[in-house]
Amino acid sequence: MGTSKVTLPPVNGIMPSDAMRLNAVEVLEDADFRYAKELCDAHSDWTLAYERKRTRVWTRRVDDASGGGDGGKQSTLQMIKTRSEFADVPAALCYDMLQDTDYRLKWDKYMLKTVPVGFLNPNNDICYYALGGLPPFRSRDFVLLRSWLDVGAEKYILAHSVWHNKFPPSKAHVRGIVHLTVHFIRSLEDGKGCQFTYVTLADPKGKLPNWLTNHVTKIIAPKLVKKLHKACLGYAAWKKRHTGGQNGTNGTTALISDYPRIQLVDCEPKETEDNSSNSSEFVDETAVLPKALCREEEEKEEDEDEEENEGEEKSKRNEEEKEEDEENGRRKREGRKEEEERGREERKEEQRKKEQTEKEKK
Repeated sequence: MGTSKVTLPPVNGIMPSDAMRLNAVEVLEDADFRYAKELCDAHSDWTLAYERKRTRVWTRRVDDASGGGDGGKQSTLQMIKTRSEFADVPAALCYDMLQDTDYRLKWDKYMLKTVPVGFLNPNNDICYYALGGLPPFRSRDFVLLRSWLDVGAEKYILAHSVWHNKFPPSKAHVRGIVHLTVHFIRSLEDGKGCQFTYVTLADPKGKLPNWLTNHVTKIIAPKLVKKLHKACLGYAAWKKRHTGGQNGTNGTTALISDYPRIQLVDCEPKETEDNSSNSSEFVDETAVLPKALCREEEEKEEDEDEEENEGEEKSKRNEEEKEEDEENGRRKREGRKEEEERGREERKEEQRKKEQTEKEKK
């Protein structure tokens, strides 16, 4: 599989193990999760690219390891890190939501397909993802080994690209490479909210315009955080409606026995026509202009806003109708009470008159 050569940077003297290298199908070591945590928490070698309210986005250059170099040359790829706080989302809910691929298809408009391939152990699996490109860019697909760990107040989901024979590259999508992604969720002190950090080092392959990185850091990443927060807020209700409270596919409560065990012989990288130097490496999309991307995004956002507004208006109408029904019901109940009271008074008056008549006869 043709791949870009990069070196994951050391952080505070900690280096990732070989289990985190590209195409490695191994169980991560405890030190790898410590590395991920340091990568999320240490900002000294990062450049702040965006800051607004509780959301920040950083970038970091990494070394090019092509030709077995010693890291003296920098890669054209950059790491991107996003951090935010969700004061109204418990860490456990965010963690479960991120692993629920059924729900991902609901809230992520770019997720085209997810297929569980199999499991390595109860905390490591391989999954295939196809993502719709930001129009007019082509779609990308990935085969990822995911590793997750829950230590209470801190929760991790790590992933990197691997090979699997069932999902070789195809002409339907450009095969992208993920050197590392980290989802790090930490409970806030009050226990009611969480801090969410996302780090990624990925090669989408093909030739992309230089302005895209700036667009990702300043526009796409902050929007993703906003959508993620909104998805978290809607997850509990969705899960109750669709799964009876249990997580969907690949959720942390899913039965690992539902998927086949990974056979390492199926994970040995192979060169194919569709991942050779004549395909994804040379898909040229450099001619795409920012205006084209922004126009497509604005149109989609307008459609989403319109759908959301329609939903809110419908909900408001339903609430108003409910209030009106309740008011009508209250009035009917009060009317019945008044009628019953009048009936009781009339019966009392009739009884009084009857008793008076009987007295007069005597």
